[in-house]
Parts: sequence; structure tokens; C-alpha cells
Amino acid sequence: MATPRVGGRLAVLDGLRLCAALAVAFFHFTAINADKLWGPGEAPFQRAVHVTSYGWLGVELFFMISGFVISLSCWGRTVGAFARSRLIRLFPAYWAAVLLTAAVVTIWPSFEKPVNPQQVVVNLTMLNEPLGIPAVDLSYWTLWAEARFYLLFAVVVALGVTRRRVLWFGYAWLIAAAVSVKAGLPVLTILLQPAYAPYFVAGIGFFLVHKFGSDIRHWGLIVFSWAMGMYSLGARVAATGKTEHRELSLTVAMLIVTMFFLIVAAVALGWTARVRWPWLVTAGLLTYPFYLLHQHIGGTLIQHLPEMPRPVTVVLVIAAMLALAYAVHRLVERPLAAYLKKRLTAS
Repeated sequence: MATPRVGGRLAVLDGLRLCAALAVAFFHFTAINADKLWGPGEAPFQRAVHVTSYGWLGVELFFMISGFVISLSCWGRTVGAFARSRLIRLFPAYWAAVLLTAAVVTIWPSFEKPVNPQQVVVNLTMLNEPLGIPAVDLSYWTLWAEARFYLLFAVVVALGVTRRRVLWFGYAWLIAAAVSVKAGLPVLTILLQPAYAPYFVAGIGFFLVHKFGSDIRHWGLIVFSWAMGMYSLGARVAATGKTEHRELSLTVAMLIVTMFFLIVAAVALGWTARVRWPWLVTAGLLTYPFYLLHQHIGGTLIQHLPEMPRPVTVVLVIAAMLALAYAVHRLVERPLAAYLKKRLTAS
């Protein structure tokens, strides 16, 4: 039997979160939105775009880290405690981001169209996607994927989180997700999300390695997830290439995602345990509000800044979005989360 390992905050995962968010931001500012931000014609980032065109893969890394962190935070918790932790973690920064973004795109509708009151109100529930209401910021689509993961994992939490149950859950989810691809039942595809299930499950497998050590069952779950991820990447690459109007390489995407697996494996095995730089924790705290705020507010800012070299503009906008994320975290997220925690725990 493997020797259990002590859990705790892993600073490297916080740093990886920020790296994933920055990759997505560079993708939005230099690749997919290039015509809208910089005007039609010659590509503004002819060299960099060969790299930043794959920045959307940061989402896959997000989901992998989410699987790891949710498994870590749920151990020994009740369903009520799990639900409280997710509400407290997700909603304060999200509410602020929805309102700030709605205000910006309404006052300066150069990058995105103004939003209407109904759209804003429904977005505040975080249920706009299943209700068919457009997101105030297109980046919010990942929150619906996360929510479906929490819903499924809540079953394990309700039964009591043990290694055996988590393993059963991981393998069962991957198999069911694979079956749902050709089942012709949209509700199954929505619930099981075969395109992203491999990354959440991989994170779960890496957590098991972190907590209990190497075991063929843990690594089997990870390898199974990797193989399923390689399959789902085909559709992701094709769809993103079509949206970007450029040909993307499936081989390159597979290599990048494989690199993500290797990096998180190093974290799970404890090879990065000595990396405890305090700024990494701050980076982790800024990642969520930065991700929620960067696309539409950042795009609007790009269009209103004075003329300067485009790489400088992108760097300045990302720095501004990080500063705004810090302000949202300190002034809104932290105090509102503390209030919600107190009220929800009391009730």
C-alpha cells in the first residue's frame, strides 16, 4: 500500500494557473481577435501568432488543475461544505466582473456590443449558458464546464470521499463520456462533457498520486485521461483553427497538452515541493479575476490607447488587467467572500 502524503497548498499550481490565464490572454489579444482589435489586413503579430495561436490550450491546463484542487479541498468535507466553498470562491469576483464588463462595453461599445439588462441579470446567476443567454464576456463559457464537474463530483462527496470511490468515479466518468460521443443523446454529452472530462479526471489522478503515492491504478487513470484528451483535441483544434482562420497543427497541440501532463506529474510527485515563493500564492489569487476581466475590458482598452508598438500595447493592457484583478480581489472578492462565508456557515 502506498504511503499517504500530506496535502496542503501547492504554490507551483498557483503559478501554473497564472501561466494558463496569460496564455489565454495572449491568444485573445494577438490571435483570435486580431482583426477586431487591430483592424483587417496584414496579421499584426506574424511571428508571435505561431505560438500564441495555441494559447487557448491554457483552458485544458485550467481544468487539469481544477480536478487536482477540488479533490484536495473536498477530502473529508460534507456536500454542504463543498457547496459553500464553491459559492464563496466563484461568485464574489464573478459578480464584480459581470458588472464591470457590462459597464465598459456599454459605455465604450467599440470592441463588443452593449449588453442589455436581462443579459446582465441572467449572467449574474452563472446559468446563462444553459438558458441560452449570451455571456457578458465570452471567457465565461469555462465556468459552465466547471459547474458540471462540481455537480458530478458532488455525488462522490455525498457518498464520502475515499480513494476507492474517487478512482471508480474517474474511470466511470471517462468511460461514460466516451460512450456519450456516439450515443445521440445531447443531455449525456452536456452532462458528461467528453471534450473536457479527460482533463478534470487527469487532475484527480494526479491528486491521488500526490496524496497516496505512485500506484498503477492512479497512473492508469492518468494515462487513460491523456489518451482520451488526445482524442478530444482533434475537434478542438479544428474548431479553433476555423475561428482563427488559420491552420493549426494537431501534433503541436498534442505535444503541448502532453507537456502539461508532465509538468503536473512533477508537481504530484513532489519534485517542485521546494518552490514556495510567496508571490506564487498572490498569482493564484489574481488568476480568477484576471481571467474573468481580461477579454472584453482588455480589448476595449487596446482600442482606446494611444498609438504605440503593438507588443508594448499588449503588455501594458495585460499589466492593467492584472492591476484591475488585484483591485477586485482586495476591494470586492475578499471582503464579500468573508461575508458570504460567515452568513452561509451560520445558516
